[in-house]
Amino acid sequence: MDLFTIKDGKKLRCGYTTGSCAAAAAKAAAVMVLTGKRVDAVALTTPKGEVLHLQPEEISFGPGTVTCAIRKESGDDPDITDGILVFATVEKIEQGYVISGGPGIGKVTKPGLACAVGEWAINPVPRRMIEEALQAAAKACGYDGGLKLTLSIPGGEILAQKTFNPRLGIVGGLSVLGTSGIVDPMSEQALVDTIHTEMDSRRAAGKTHLLAFFGNYGVDFSRDTLGIDVSQRVTISNYVGEMLDYAVYKDFSDVLLIGHIGKLIKVAQGIMNTHSRYADGRTTLLALEAVFAGASRELAHQIYDSLTTDEAVRLLDEAHLLTPVMEAVCQKIEHYMEARTHGAIRTGAVVFSNVYGVLGYTSQAKDLLAVHQKGEVR
Repeated sequence: MDLFTIKDGKKLRCGYTTGSCAAAAAKAAAVMVLTGKRVDAVALTTPKGEVLHLQPEEISFGPGTVTCAIRKESGDDPDITDGILVFATVEKIEQGYVISGGPGIGKVTKPGLACAVGEWAINPVPRRMIEEALQAAAKACGYDGGLKLTLSIPGGEILAQKTFNPRLGIVGGLSVLGTSGIVDPMSEQALVDTIHTEMDSRRAAGKTHLLAFFGNYGVDFSRDTLGIDVSQRVTISNYVGEMLDYAVYKDFSDVLLIGHIGKLIKVAQGIMNTHSRYADGRTTLLALEAVFAGASRELAHQIYDSLTTDEAVRLLDEAHLLTPVMEAVCQKIEHYMEARTHGAIRTGAVVFSNVYGVLGYTSQAKDLLAVHQKGEVR
């Protein structure tokens, strides 16, 4: 592709989604089954308005069917589906357009996703793109009958194990995704959409208590040290604000956020995206609270100059100031979480360090933690 975007001062190449691959493969296979002639290139207009010119691969003609594939191109996005082949097999039927999945395409087993339980994991926008592609092929060939499409992705079952699909209840393969048809490299919106999808799944399953982690550190600590069931968790990366907003929108009763001090110290300053590109201030607040708790100017400078929050915690612990400082930090975390949710739901946070264990709880955190320790995860 010759479509680019600028991120962090770098020029990055865009790609195209599995949905675009499926639609393009469907269009090419449909033209071939209707004309009996080989198609070496196919044009596809994406929902974003970009026109893709893609080359079908591994074309095969069968009795009344044609199969071909489009190779996925993720551009500069670190996507495990980059380079996979999305196959489409098309055959004539009397009327209508039937879209089905096959090997390597997942099936939905839990409610709350864009596709209903029991359906193939072909999301609404790609499904519409596919149907429009089949209609365009039929019109171009002067055909007024119906077409049946079967999608497949060789190796999709294995690749799916490296995605969120198993946790979302999508079994047997990958999802056919994409709302714009274009892969925007390292798209933040794509990450937020994934978080929302996880939350949708939990809520649709009747869960009202939301358990959230920044990443694997919190998951491992909570399972091994706090003894809670982490199977129903939502992983939010850096997107605290988006998670809290959506928790209110989806009418969860409460949210418990468990995280390393390096992340939650930012929330204590009202920073709702904890990525370092947006803000830091980790040791700044710890140094300030240390002064309020009686630290000397020299100690405050040492805390401020610490390269890690674990080092700052060590200094506070040695000075017997860790308890009052963490009490102040937890009060600020609670203040900003409640401010973000406008008090609509209960919020709690547990702050930990890999070296020092639990450092503090917000006022409601222990009650919420007890719910998950008892397995009361409705």
